[in-house]
Amino acid sequence: MMKTYNKIMLYFWLLMAVFLFIAVTYMSISEGFSKWSFYYVFAGIALLMFIVRRWMIKRMDKHMKFLEEQKAQNE
Repeated sequence: MMKTYNKIMLYFWLLMAVFLFIAVTYMSISEGFSKWSFYYVFAGIALLMFIVRRWMIKRMDKHMKFLEEQKAQNE
């Protein structure tokens, strides 16, 4: 259950980053770059959330594998 949730949230942040980048770029072209340039920060934050979440998922998987190996050794 948790792996499914993690995958959904991982791709949610990736899609949000892409959507925000496209939306801000469109608004920058149509209304002026100086007015909308600051909003690229939100696309960057969403991309950072994707990268951090992916890193944490890989880290958690390695830790769970380590715990399983420890449990197998102790039995």
